[in-house]
Formats: sequence, C-alpha cells, structure tokens
Amino acid sequence: MTSNVNHADSVSKQQSPNPRLSRLKTRRKHWLAVHLWLGLSLGLLLSIYGITGSILVFYEEIDEWLNSELLIVKPPADSADYQTLAAIFEAGRKAMPTQAKHTFATYPRNDNAAFTLRYSVAAAGDINENWLVAVDPYTAQVLGKRLTDNSDSIIPKTFIGFIFELHYALLIKSHDVSTVAVGLSGALLMISVLTGLIVWWPLTGRWRQALSVKPKSGSVRFNYDLHKVSGFYPALVLLPVLFSGVYMVLPHQIVPVLELFSPVTYRYWFYSTPPTNNARVIGMDQAVAIALQRYPTGRPHVIYGASAPTKTYTVCLNGIAAPGSLLQRRCVVMDRYSGKVLDVDDPTTGTASEVFTHWQWPLHSGQAFGMTGRILVFLSGLACPLLFVTGLIRWLQKRRARNHIKTIS
Repeated sequence: MTSNVNHADSVSKQQSPNPRLSRLKTRRKHWLAVHLWLGLSLGLLLSIYGITGSILVFYEEIDEWLNSELLIVKPPADSADYQTLAAIFEAGRKAMPTQAKHTFATYPRNDNAAFTLRYSVAAAGDINENWLVAVDPYTAQVLGKRLTDNSDSIIPKTFIGFIFELHYALLIKSHDVSTVAVGLSGALLMISVLTGLIVWWPLTGRWRQALSVKPKSGSVRFNYDLHKVSGFYPALVLLPVLFSGVYMVLPHQIVPVLELFSPVTYRYWFYSTPPTNNARVIGMDQAVAIALQRYPTGRPHVIYGASAPTKTYTVCLNGIAAPGSLLQRRCVVMDRYSGKVLDVDDPTTGTASEVFTHWQWPLHSGQAFGMTGRILVFLSGLACPLLFVTGLIRWLQKRRARNHIKTIS
C-alpha cells in the first residue's frame, strides 16, 4: 500500500507544472509573435541584404572577372614598379572632360589589377554622370573608361554598381529616404535576430537537439530544424554585420550615443578651409605622400578626392601592423589646400568609442579577419534567404494545421 502511495506521489510531482518554466514558455510565445511578424514583413529585405552583401564581400574579384579587359593588367617582365601617382592621376584627368570632378580612386589590390579613378560629371539637363577610368599603373596608360550610373536612372550601368545600390540604398535615389529605410530596417532586423535567439533558447536544456538537424525526421521537422540551425550559427556574424550597416548609413544618430561613453571624431564631419588668396589645392598624389609619411609601411587602398571646395582628402591605407591591435587599416583626413592632417582613424591612439567606430567597416566587409572573416560574412549572407524561406514555410505549415483543426471541429 505504501509503495502505491509513493508511486502516485511521484507521478503527481512529474505531472505538476513548473511555475518558472510555465512563465518562460508564456514569455517566449510573446517573443515568437514579434519574431514572426518581423520575419514575415522584413524577411525579403533580409534576403536582399544577405545575397547582395555576400556578393560584395568579393566585389573586386567579381568585377575584375566580369571586366577583365578593363580592370586586369599584365606586369612588365623587366620591372614591377608603378609609375608615379601624379602621372596616373594626370592620365585619368586627361581622359575626362575639364568639368569632371575626381571623387575617389582605388589602388590596385595586387600586381595584376588596374588603378581605378572615379569622376563625377555634370551633363546636360541637370543630369549628373559617374564615370570610372582604368589606368595601367606600370605605364600610366588609360585602359578605358565606362559610365557607371547617372542621376536620371534608377538602375546603375554595371552589375557591381547595381548590387552596391541595392545593398546600401535599395535603389532609392533620394539619399534622405534611403538612409532612413535601410537604417530602420537594419535595426528591426537586429531585433528579429535577437528574438529568434530568444525563441530558439532550449528551456529544457536540450542543447544538442537545439544545435543540430534531425535527418529522416519528416519534412515538417526537417524544415523547423533547418530554420533553427541556420538562424543560430549565422547570428553570431549577422548581429555585428547588421549593426555596422546601421552605423554606416545613420552615423549622425549613433555617434551621439557613443559620445555618452567617450569622445568620438568622425572623419566625414571635417571640412577644408578655403584660403582667401585663391591658393590651389594640393594634388591627390601629395595627399597620399602625406599619409605615407605618417604610416610608411602602409599600402594605399582608397583615396577620396574633394568634390566640393570645403571637402577634405581622405587616404585609407592597409597592412599597418601595430602591437595590441588587430586592425591594420588607417585613414588620414587632411585639408585639401594646406595638407594639414585633420583626423586619423587609428585604433592605437583613439578613444574607446573611436576604436569601436574603426571596427565597423572591417566587420561589415569581413576584412577585419582576412579571408576567414570574408568567408564567414559571405556564408552568413547566404543564410539570410534560407532563414526567410524556411520561416515562411514554417508559418504556412502551422497555419495549414490550424485551418485543418477548425475544419474538423
């Protein structure tokens, strides 16, 4: 008799609900609702950001492959020395109309890449055109030029240009509208990823089940496991990538928050001071020389020109190793007239908030951790459409099941 009583008590304890577990499950249902509607409403945008972002991780390689006759050069057998930057910039200037404004240049990424120069040209009818001029760095000869986009067309003229505009602006021509649309959707997608992690969290401690896909478990279970796993692992990369994307399109909103912790300088907020004696601007080759004086071991990567009287020159260099810093990228901002250095993106000298901002572009592109980082960002981008499709299928399966129950009852 006693044995039967003890057994009954044991069964009763096993069947009695755990109050804490019940509260957590109720709370998870609320988060699931948030995650569901964010996923359904923004899943397509997440897919677009993910696919285009994966392409842009390797945009230089893809662009060279698609336009090898323009962007690939053959180093001479007798010498691998470049012509002077002054000669290269001069070659690009001569290839464009006199009213063209030099916006930026990209240094060759390897011995077989061309030097590319970008120009903005005011055309007839208030149309603004953007052009790319490719120059052989060994001979300073122009390899060719192409129109990349113009202000009266939504679709850029090149594949990589189209991917860039879709990724960073959703093909929205108005800068004010595109920044709000991309920034706000990026912030909401971060919430979607975080709520997905909350919903994924195994309340009963079944971690192995939560981190794996069950093979041969049926289509419904397989889709659920695939959605769960493809959400958890990429989330470790997606969260910093999404945040860095929001930061890059909405810096004016994020930098003031960072300033609550420590001072921040932002290189796009600096201006050149036009002199009163009509002094000429320094050449972009001189700007590179000034940056190299500060960082002699650096390799120039991107050189931003000054398209307006108060704009600055910015020279970004890679390959600068420093003790205690993983980042090897430095950007030097200078006055276009005097060459005075106005700001430096240097993680070894900046405040904590400044170092945080210096990490955003390398994290977003994956370049912070070399090829490993680029591959991780590439794979996490490809996981985005998988998340959307499996999530949509999961919602349709549950909706179909509910409708079936209603029909039976």
